[in-house]
Amino acid sequence: MKKKPTGFRTVIVLLLAILFAGCFAQPYRISADTPYKTYTVDGYGSTIETQTAYLPYTTITKIGEESLKQPTDFMLLDDGYIYILDSGNKRVVVSTMDAEPVMIFGEGILKSPRGLFVTPEHICYVADRDAKSIFVFDAEGNLTDTYGKPDSAMYGESQDFLPLKLVVNSFGTMYVICESNTNGIVEISPAEGGTFLGYFGTNSTRASLWTIIWRAVLTEAQRAKQLSNLPATPDNLAIDNKGVIYTVTRGEKKEALKRLNIAGVNMIEPESYEDLPAAVAVGNHDNAFVAAQSGYIYEYNNDGDLLFVFGGADDGEQRIGLSTKVEAIRIGTDDKIYVLDSDKAQIQVYKPTEFTDHLHDALYLFSKGRYTESKEPLNRVLEMNNLFDYANMAMSKALYKEGDYAGALKYSKLAKDLDTYSDSFWEIRAAWLKHNLTAVILIVAAIALVWFVLKALDKKFGILVKPRILLKNFKEKRLIKQLRYMFYFMRHPIEGCYGIKHYNSVSLLSSNILLVLMMVVFVINKYFCGFITKTVREGSYDIVSDIGMIVLALVLAVGCNYLMCTINDGEGKLKEIYCSFIYGFGPYLCFMPFIFLLSHVITDNERFFVDFGRLFMLTWIAVLIFIAVKEINDYSVGETVKIILLTLFTILIVCLLAFIIYVLWSQVIDFLQQIPREVVYKIEP
Repeated sequence: MKKKPTGFRTVIVLLLAILFAGCFAQPYRISADTPYKTYTVDGYGSTIETQTAYLPYTTITKIGEESLKQPTDFMLLDDGYIYILDSGNKRVVVSTMDAEPVMIFGEGILKSPRGLFVTPEHICYVADRDAKSIFVFDAEGNLTDTYGKPDSAMYGESQDFLPLKLVVNSFGTMYVICESNTNGIVEISPAEGGTFLGYFGTNSTRASLWTIIWRAVLTEAQRAKQLSNLPATPDNLAIDNKGVIYTVTRGEKKEALKRLNIAGVNMIEPESYEDLPAAVAVGNHDNAFVAAQSGYIYEYNNDGDLLFVFGGADDGEQRIGLSTKVEAIRIGTDDKIYVLDSDKAQIQVYKPTEFTDHLHDALYLFSKGRYTESKEPLNRVLEMNNLFDYANMAMSKALYKEGDYAGALKYSKLAKDLDTYSDSFWEIRAAWLKHNLTAVILIVAAIALVWFVLKALDKKFGILVKPRILLKNFKEKRLIKQLRYMFYFMRHPIEGCYGIKHYNSVSLLSSNILLVLMMVVFVINKYFCGFITKTVREGSYDIVSDIGMIVLALVLAVGCNYLMCTINDGEGKLKEIYCSFIYGFGPYLCFMPFIFLLSHVITDNERFFVDFGRLFMLTWIAVLIFIAVKEINDYSVGETVKIILLTLFTILIVCLLAFIIYVLWSQVIDFLQQIPREVVYKIEP
C-alpha cells in the first residue's frame, strides 16, 4: 500500500484542529469601536456611561468635485437637498443628500457670509456680516431682496447691523443674531422692505452679592470705569415647525440652552449644560440637540433633561466622528445627525442605534400623551439597559397615568423621579388609610384601654411596684445616670456645663457610648431613610469613610477649639470640651430617629416637616455648642464668638496644611518610585 505524503498528513491535522477549535470557540464579531463614549445623567445628577446612542455613519468632504472652504452654516430640506454656506469661497453650494452638485449661487454678491436659512420653498436667506445685510435668493439662486440696518429709532442709532445667524418663521419674519448686539435677537418683518418689530429673547444679566455691594460704595466716576454688566449675545439659534425658537449662548450655565415662547420667555433650564455651545438643532421627537464647538453633542428631551452626550475633539488623528471646530448641527428626517466642521471643511453624519430608535419612539409617544403606547418601546429600551433613568422615569409616568401606582413607584425609584414617586406614594398611602384607618383607630384605642386598666390595677393592687423599683434601680446606676444626663444638658445647658466641669456628671465612657450611638443613627439615616429625603444611590454604601469623616471632624473641632481656648486663657480641660461637645449633639440623638421614621411616610409636598425638623435640631445643637464653649471656659459672649471664629479658621489652616503635605508626600513617593526605573533603564544594554 502506498504511503500518503507527510505534507498531506500535516494539512489534514491542521484542518481537523481548526474545525475542533471552531466547535468550542466563542463566536467572534468584527466591529469597529466608536472613537468616543456616550454618557447620560442619572437621577442623582451623576454623569454615567451608557451604550452608544449614535454611530459615525459617513463624512461629506466634497460636493461633486467642489471642495469647501471654511463653511459656517448649512440646511437640510425634507425633499433631500443640502444648502451649504461655503463662506471661504463666498457662495452657497446646493447638493443632494448623496453630495451630487445641484447649483452654486451668491458669488460676487456675498462678502463675509456667516449664517443661512432655507425655507421649504427653497427661499434662501444669508446673513452677511461685512455686507451688513441679509440677502434673499429664490429657488433658482437669483437675488430677490436685501435687508440692511432697520430704519427705526427703537433699534438704536449707534447700534451697528452685523448679522451672524438667522431663522425665518412661516410668515417670513426673520430672527437675526447680530454681532455685539446685547439687546437680544433682532426681529424683522418682510413688510415694507423690512420692518423692525423689536428685540426678542434678551439674555438676563447677573451680578454677585459682592459686585452689588462693591458698586454701591463706588463713585459714579469709578463705576463708569468698570465694565458694564451687559447681557450676553446669543451664539446661535434654531426654529421648529411650530415657530418656537431655541437659542444657545456661551457662559450662561443653565440658560445656555433656551426654548423661547412667543413672548420670548424661556421654558426650560437644563441641569446639564455646555459652557461653549456653538449650535442648536430641533429633532423630530420633541427633542433638541446642542453641539459644542469642541465636538461634543448633547441631546435633550422636551423638558430639558439630558438624554445623551457623545462625540468629542479630534486629537489630530482625523478619526471619523470627532470634530475640530463645530459651526452648525442639523437633524435629518431619518434622525441622522449632521454636524458641520469649519476647520475640516466637512459634514460628519451620525446614525442612531437601535437603542436610540426605540427611545425616540417612546419619546415621541410620551410627549403626545400616548402613555400606554409608549410602554412597548420603553420596554425594549429597558431590555437593553434597565438602568437608563429616562426610560425608567417615562415608564413610571406611563404606569401612573394607567393607575398602576405600585409599578410607578418601582420605576420612579429606579429613576430617582421624586415627582412621580411622590404622587404614586400619595395614592398608595391614601388607599392604605382608606382600608386600614378603622383598624388603626381600634388598635390605638385598645392600647389606651390597656394602659388605663393597668394604672387602675396598679393603684388598687400595686402590680407595677416591682417593675418600678427595678426601673428606678436601673436608672440609679452610674453609667445610666451619665447617659441620661444628656436630656438634662439639653434642657439646662448652663447647669449642665457646670455639672460636667465641677461634679464629673459625665465620663469619657458615657461620651464615647453616645458618640457610637450617634454614628449608628447617622449611618442608618443616610442609607435607609425614606426615598424622598435620600441623597445617596440605592445599594451604595461607604460606612467606613462615613465613620472616619465623623471622627476626623470631631478631632479637628475639639482639638482646634482646645488649642484656641488654651491660648486665650480658657479654663476648659480637653476632657471637658470633648464631653460638652458630645452632649451638645444630644438633640441629634433624640430627634433624628423621629425624622427618620417621618421620612418614610411623607410625600415631596410634605418634605417641609422633615426640613423644619432638621433645621430646628441643628439650631438647638448650635445653641448648645455655643453655650458649652462659653460656660466651660468662663468666657463672655463676645469672647465666645471670637473663639468659635478662631476655631473655624484654625480648622481651615489645618486642612490646608494637610493637603499641602499630602501633595508633597505624593511627589516624594513618585520620585522614589522613579529611581529604580531610571537605574534599570541605564543598565539595560
